[in-house]
Amino acid sequence: MKLATTTGDFQAYTHNQNDAIIKINEAGFKYIDYSFIMDYKSSSGIFGKYPEEHINDMKCLAEKLGVEYVQAHSPMGDPIVKDSNRQNFIDATNKCIVVCSKLGIKNLVVHSGYEKGISIEENFVRNKEFYYELFPTAEKYGVNILTENFNKMWDPQTYWIDNAKDMREFIDFVNHPLFHCCWDTGHANLQEMPQHEELKILGKDVYALHVQDNPGRGDYHMAPYFGSSNLDSIMNGLLEIGYNGYFTFEADAMLCPVYRKREYDKDSRLLLPPMEIKEKTEHLLYDIGKHILTAYNCFDD
Repeated sequence: MKLATTTGDFQAYTHNQNDAIIKINEAGFKYIDYSFIMDYKSSSGIFGKYPEEHINDMKCLAEKLGVEYVQAHSPMGDPIVKDSNRQNFIDATNKCIVVCSKLGIKNLVVHSGYEKGISIEENFVRNKEFYYELFPTAEKYGVNILTENFNKMWDPQTYWIDNAKDMREFIDFVNHPLFHCCWDTGHANLQEMPQHEELKILGKDVYALHVQDNPGRGDYHMAPYFGSSNLDSIMNGLLEIGYNGYFTFEADAMLCPVYRKREYDKDSRLLLPPMEIKEKTEHLLYDIGKHILTAYNCFDD
């Protein structure tokens, strides 16, 4: 497997994702998961004033550095909540599909939605409607749409697809040749079932990974070994299902995000670690990934 990571690793340090790509590459990564989330939040990049120039800059940068864009993450939103923002969100997601085709990206992760108080059955129906609004664009440009097992919600009145069994049923329910899944190891760590068993349920429909960790109490996006995930269970599961995609990190919170920290109004000079410390954590992330894959004789540079 080849190591990849998300441009979201440097979201606290830059809104220019080309700068993030340079830092990621300096740490050893050659394969990139592009976060459209960052562009969408900051109205920059492909959602800025000059999207075509940004795309061309990304292509030039990839050629210069020898990196490859291998997967992407669409913006986060409320795709099944039928309000005035819904169509704009769908249009933005379709735009991401088009940009993926321009960058040679075959797999786009697109989260399912949720709404408080609706049944599992209604959740399935409304999410299927949402994804079918993306499939015409996906078919035109040859991009796979990947749903993801999201983090466990502790609200008994709110349901979303957060485990392998339900995701298997949902993929079969949607029943489209371009519809598969991304397995998030950190989200799975919040469930009770061992990950090698969950991965077997999904099998060949696992087209991508988000590798991250947590202590089992919340969705913290730490690096492996920083949380309680069983890495041997994950690796055995991936090898058993014949996974041949990228080993892609989404450990974008190795250093605790500012919004999770306790407040202190009088001073903030230590609130965000300096760039040189962040760069060292990115090198560490690469070393951790290389160790994991080398231990199972499947590291591919």
